[in-house]
Amino acid sequence: MRLFFALWPPAKTAHALAQWTHEVAHDTGGTPTGSDHIHLTLAFLGEADPGKAYNAAQRVQGARHALPIDHAHYWKHNKIVWVGPQTMPAALAALVSRLHGSLKEHGFVLEDRPFAAHITLLRKAKPPPSLPALPRLDWPVNEMLLVGSRTSPKGSTYEPLERFALQG
Repeated sequence: MRLFFALWPPAKTAHALAQWTHEVAHDTGGTPTGSDHIHLTLAFLGEADPGKAYNAAQRVQGARHALPIDHAHYWKHNKIVWVGPQTMPAALAALVSRLHGSLKEHGFVLEDRPFAAHITLLRKAKPPPSLPALPRLDWPVNEMLLVGSRTSPKGSTYEPLERFALQG
């Protein structure tokens, strides 16, 4: 099982993002992310021990905050459409910094690149002529999740393994 830490949107937000994605897919083709798979990855661990990941995360303190989804972009080099905050919320930057620090202290090797808050919504997409305006979205961030991922011929299955409440 592969592991990652993530933020998961409320169902209403995921549904609105999925609808926007289908509108974009009309012009770009590609494979949309299902509404039940929409998330923002905080740290990808790969094949790892869930207990060790839990131990690293239980010490991490983070503040509740709102996640603005006010920017949409097409990454030509890997043919994805993603959305996220135009400006990183300070509370999110602090959470990621603390999580990455604790994971490294516990022996996890993370990607060696700056964190970019993004939610991948469309893969294998052609460049869009333009991206439609994003709907107004409400994404309150109250917890982070440790998620297990299994792949099969039908795609990936995500299973929340632990939830870590953020402080109020």
